Amino acid sequence: MSEALEMTTLRLVAGLTVTDFVRANEDIDDYLRQQPGFRWRRITEADDGTITDIVAWNSAADGRRSASGIMTRMADSPVHATIDHSTVDFRIVPVRHRIP
Repeated sequence: MSEALEMTTLRLVAGLTVTDFVRANEDIDDYLRQQPGFRWRRITEADDGTITDIVAWNSAADGRRSASGIMTRMADSPVHATIDHSTVDFRIVPVRHRIP
């Protein structure tokens, strides 16, 4: 099975909402759609305000390559200013089981 999930949890800068975060991600969404191996993306918000950003990839290598570009090629994206960077937990993990 070749699939990996990029999972990032974070909190937003004080005063911002998940709507602000989603809006600031428009250029990142466009970037992701162009990346080899991209499958889909979901952004969630828990009751405590924690944001979880999940991206599905064909492989962990695809996810790592794209993530590198987000920090370099997309360094000027407005999304970076919405994130409390001290709260970020980022990982890319291979999927070991799924039910279609």
